[in-house]
Parts: sequence; structure tokens; C-alpha cells
Amino acid sequence: MQLNATIARQIVERTMKIIRYSVNVMDEQGRIIGSGDPARINQRHEGAILAINDNRVVEIDQATANQLKGVKPGINLPILFHHKVIGVIGISGIPDEVKKYAELVKMTAELIVEQAALMAQIQWDKRHREELVLQLIKGSELNESQLTAMAERLNLDLAQPRIAAIVKVFPTKGLQLSLEHLQQVVHLLEHPERDNLVGIVSVSLNEVVVLKPITLDSDDWSKQAELQRAKKLMKRVAQDHDFTIKIALGGYFPTLQGLAKSYLTAQATMDADIADNNILFYQDYMLPVLLSGLKNDPWRHEQLCAPLQKLQANDPRGVLLKTLKTFFVQNCDLAQTCQQLHIHRNTLRYRLEKIEQETSLNINNIQDKTRLYLAVLNHS
Repeated sequence: MQLNATIARQIVERTMKIIRYSVNVMDEQGRIIGSGDPARINQRHEGAILAINDNRVVEIDQATANQLKGVKPGINLPILFHHKVIGVIGISGIPDEVKKYAELVKMTAELIVEQAALMAQIQWDKRHREELVLQLIKGSELNESQLTAMAERLNLDLAQPRIAAIVKVFPTKGLQLSLEHLQQVVHLLEHPERDNLVGIVSVSLNEVVVLKPITLDSDDWSKQAELQRAKKLMKRVAQDHDFTIKIALGGYFPTLQGLAKSYLTAQATMDADIADNNILFYQDYMLPVLLSGLKNDPWRHEQLCAPLQKLQANDPRGVLLKTLKTFFVQNCDLAQTCQQLHIHRNTLRYRLEKIEQETSLNINNIQDKTRLYLAVLNHS
């Protein structure tokens, strides 16, 4: 840790609110880098050099001051950080008058230095965590030994199985999304500590990526546990924040290379816009997610959805389309579909026959049924 002008200025401002005497801060070379007397900035303080070299308090009276360069009467105390002298703090004045403030001023200076060092470490951790997240989700040409070394410096275990999740942030009505909103989400994801790896790496600056530790059970992972954690996060956001979130959780793929695949599945799940739920799991929507790219291929999308276009032309109230969607949601179970729609079984049979007539597709034919299902998934 080195003293700099910013820290020195903080020390001077803080201590001079406590005492009425001018305070100076000198770096490890004895140069004044902070002072209640701006004219003394950058002067070499020979009294500070004595304090640094001997690691002791140096009192300077008027007679001594006359013999030293850049010095006024006062008292000078070494500033320690981890038992090492990194600079000096001096109080200008008659030594017998200012010495009663010496330990208070020294303690204040060292507390400010410790706080600055802690903040610097936090910022270092944050930058390297985000860089680690970015490298892991990019996936190409991973230098695993380098990433493992970086993780060890951050006290993270990359051997822990993880999945990628994306948290998309939406400001409440009337507000604009800010970096502070994303930072609040990062804080919520990191506290309480669960060894989450969190980073704001979205180009659009409205998404936070988290590489979440998971528990494997017979080659499967704890989806239910992650669902409960996601619900708790949603609840914490709803209680005391001016934004809402949507969460997409990717699939699990072994090894560090698998994290890039997990991120791609999470991103595809978020981008697919396939459900009104605020918590989406890739494996719950795997087929629609994988097929969502068809919307970007106009002729294939048009061909796929053509049967529904014909259906809608003769279904002005949308009853048949709603019935078909419910039928597929209920896994083609007639009884459950009737229960969801509150209709008689004969009514359902009539509607399904009507759907077959309008689309020219047979619901009992596997190819036709699959085409209808895919059309519903890609229908907007």
C-alpha cells in the first residue's frame, strides 16, 4: 500500500476537522503530498525523513526547524500499514501543545489508509471477478491453469459444478435503468455469500451474469433448490427496490468449457421470449428455445406457421387456438385439457375436429401433430 495525494487529502481534511492545527502528510520519500498549507505541497520534509528512517516520533522545536529544510515546528509520526512505515503525518505547532493530539491524528490517518486499502482490494476483486466471468462464458481457447490461478487468488473453487444464469433488470415505470440498479442486483446475488461468480458483462447493460454453484445428484442437479433461491431473490427485489427482474437459468454441462454452453443456453432462454414466467429454466423450455431461431428465418417460419394462419382466419374469437395451446400444455391429455378449459369432453372433441378441418392436419398423426405443436411454439 502506498500513500497518494487522494488519500493524503482525505487524511488532512478529516484530521483538521478534529484539531485546529495544520496537518501535513508525507510519502515514503518524505515529500509533502497533503497539507493544510497548500504552499507546502511537494516540498521535501527532512523531519519526515528522520521519522521514516528511524521509525519513531520526531519532535521539532523552533531551533531544530531552523536547521532543517522544509520544516516547521511540530511533531511527526510514522504512518504504519501492516507494520511497515509508508509515510508520516505531521502536526504543525509548538510540540508541547500539539503532542496531546498526536496519537489521535496518527490513528485517524492509519484508519483512513486501511479503509483505502480495503476499498482498493474490493475493487480489484470486483474487476477480476468480472474478467473471470467473461473469460469463462466466452469459452474459446480457455487457459484453464491461468483461470484457476486467478480463481484461487479470489478464494473461488472452479472445481465446484456451476450453471450460468442471467438476471435481466427492468426499472419500474417512470424510471430509467442505471448502473446503480445493476450494482444492487450484484450485491443481492453476492450476499449472503454462496460462492456465486457475478459480473455485469452485458453489452446492453441491463443484464447481470451469475455462475451459480449447484449440487449434483446422480448426474442431475438441484433444480428445485435453485428455483427456491430464485424465488427468494425475486422476493428480496420486490420488497425494497425500484426495479424488477427476470431470471433465465441455463443447463448444466461438465468442465469449465461447459460454462460457456450453459451461458449460451441461459441467453437463448432469455431471448426466446417463450413464457410469461419471471423464472425460466432452459430444460423446461428446451424445444421452444432451440426452435426460437426460426423466427429469424422468414420463409421457414412462414411455412411452419401456415396452418395456424388458416386456423385464425376462421377463428375470430380465438377459441380454437386457445384450445389447441391448452391441449399441448396439458401434454395432449384430454381430461386435463377439459378441466383447464372448463368444457365437456364432447366439446373438446368437436373443437379438435374443427381444428383438423381448418388446418388440414390430423392431430392423431405424429408428423401433423408435431408440426402443429411447433407452429404453436413459434406463433406470435
